[in-house]
Amino acid sequence: MQEFWFYIELGLQHVLDINAYDHILFLTALTLPFTFKSWKNVLLLATVFTFTHCLALVFSVYEIMVIDASWIEFLIPVTIVATAIFNLVDYKVKNESRTIGVHILATGFFGLIHGFGFSNYFKMMIMGEEDKLAPLLGFAGGIELSQVVIVLLVLILAYMVQSIFKVKQSLFVMVGSILIILITLPLLYETFPF
Repeated sequence: MQEFWFYIELGLQHVLDINAYDHILFLTALTLPFTFKSWKNVLLLATVFTFTHCLALVFSVYEIMVIDASWIEFLIPVTIVATAIFNLVDYKVKNESRTIGVHILATGFFGLIHGFGFSNYFKMMIMGEEDKLAPLLGFAGGIELSQVVIVLLVLILAYMVQSIFKVKQSLFVMVGSILIILITLPLLYETFPF
């Protein structure tokens, strides 16, 4: 049981580590267009992301599917920029119910990419371990807990900025998305696989 908690802590630290800010940026970009009022859509997207990145973790750890780590490291910032751009374009549509299907598909695909990214780190940590299932469940659990923390922080920030400071949601999403793109562009350049 102690080992299980160790891997939960490892998953938490991996996502919440400021040096691993790419995961924080992605979850922030994913959550930006939503508020506590649309909690069902946030829950749906978080569930899809969780399911697909756990699936990718399992595929990678048990070597059902192996993808070159350099491509994954490049595709992670691509998912961040794509999500932020989608936020900017989506706000022109101004119909959350019309675009939630696109959100779900993109989040599922991006979850796979992030899951393979998590697996690279995880496989280094369990090198030589025979039992992979308990550490995998603990690590995935830690990742999920950290994601809940990030999503809640973004929703709280959105509430404060929009309710207390009276900033329109469209401006909040636009400024947040542009900042995320600007922060992520150097990552794209650094991880370009050629």
